[in-house]
Amino acid sequence: MKIIAFLFALVVACVPSLVLAQQLPVPPALAAKSWLLIESGSGQVLASQAPDERLEPASLTKLMTAYLTFAALKQGTIKIDQAVPVSEKAWRTGGSKMFIRVGHQVPVEDLIKGMIVQSGNDACVALAEAIAGSEENFAQMMNREAQRLGMKSSSFRNSTGLPDPQHYTTARDLATLTGALIRDFPADYAKYYSLKEYRYNNITQPNRNRLLWIDPTVDGVKTGHTEAAGYCLISSAKRGPRRLLSVVLGTASDSVRAQESLKLLNYGFQFYDAVQLYAKEQAVSNLKVWKGGAATVKAGFTSDFILAVPKGYAQKIQADLVSQQPLMAPVSAGQVVGTMKVSVDGKPYGDYPVVALETVAQAGIFGRAIDSVRLWFN
Repeated sequence: MKIIAFLFALVVACVPSLVLAQQLPVPPALAAKSWLLIESGSGQVLASQAPDERLEPASLTKLMTAYLTFAALKQGTIKIDQAVPVSEKAWRTGGSKMFIRVGHQVPVEDLIKGMIVQSGNDACVALAEAIAGSEENFAQMMNREAQRLGMKSSSFRNSTGLPDPQHYTTARDLATLTGALIRDFPADYAKYYSLKEYRYNNITQPNRNRLLWIDPTVDGVKTGHTEAAGYCLISSAKRGPRRLLSVVLGTASDSVRAQESLKLLNYGFQFYDAVQLYAKEQAVSNLKVWKGGAATVKAGFTSDFILAVPKGYAQKIQADLVSQQPLMAPVSAGQVVGTMKVSVDGKPYGDYPVVALETVAQAGIFGRAIDSVRLWFN
C-alpha cells in the first residue's frame, strides 16, 4: 500500500474510540426493538441497538419501491405523466390504500404521492406492474437492487411490505437504502417526502410521519406498521449543513415511534459537532494508474463528506489516504480506489472508502507493455 498523508485542523469521527466514548453522554435507551442513528454525510454510526437483527419492515419496504420508481423515471422506462391502468390485483390489495379504482388510469406522479404520502399498497402494486410487468418480477428487481446497494440482510417478496415469512430486513440495511435514495434522487426526495397530506379520489389523507409537524428540520422519511413489525419510523433531519438519519423499529404505538425518533435525532445534533472534510466531487488526490489511457485518476467522494466528532475535539484530527496500489486500468467512476483513515487525538476513529471521480480506460498494447516492464522492476 502506498500511503499519502494529509493533516487537517478539522473535526472528523466515526464510532468513537473508548477514550472518546468516556467523554460522551450515554446514547438514549429507546422503547424499540432495534434502532440506528447515522451521520448521513459519512455513514457514521452515532448510536445503535441490534442494528443487524432481521425484522419485518412493513411499509418501510416502500422505500425500495420508490427507489426503483425514481430509477425507472431517470432511465425513461416510465414517464412522470404516464397513465397507468389499474389492475384488479392492485385494486384488491389490502392494507393502507390511496383508493385507486380498477379499470381507471392513474398518472405515475399521482401513484408516487399515493405511495409516499398515503402509504398506498394499491399504488405500489400499480407502479410495480407498470415498471416490471408484474409484482413478482418487480420483487426480483428489488432483491437485485438490494444486493447492489450492499443490503446484505434483506429479502423482498412484494412491493408493499405486507407480511411474508421471507420478507425481512434490518435497521442497518434500511439506513443504507434511505441514504442511497436521498443521495441518488435528491430532487425527488425533496419534492415528495416532506408532503404533509395528499388528496386523491376526493379523499384527503395525512402523512403518517408525525415529525413533519413537530420538527421543521425533519423532511422525511417513512412510517411502517404491522402487528408483527410494531410501529416503525425512518426519519431524517437537516440542521445547517448536517443531515442525520434515524431508523427506529418495533415500538408500541404511533406516538412512541415519533417520540423515540426525535429523541435519537436530538442526541446526535446536541452531543456531536460536524465538519465538511471534502465537498462533493472534490479531488482528495490524483492517484497513479498503471496501464491506463491517463497516468492518474482523481479520487474523492461522490457527496459532501461531512463527519461528526464529539464536542470538544475540534483540533485533534489526522487523516491519512491509503491508496490501492498498484491501481490497474480500466478504472470506473465510483470504483473504490483507497481508504481515508481518520484518527482523533491520536486514537483510530474510522475508515472511509475513497472512490474514483472519473473513468480511466486501458491504454493501448504499447502503453500496457511499457507499464508491465515498469511494474516488474518495481
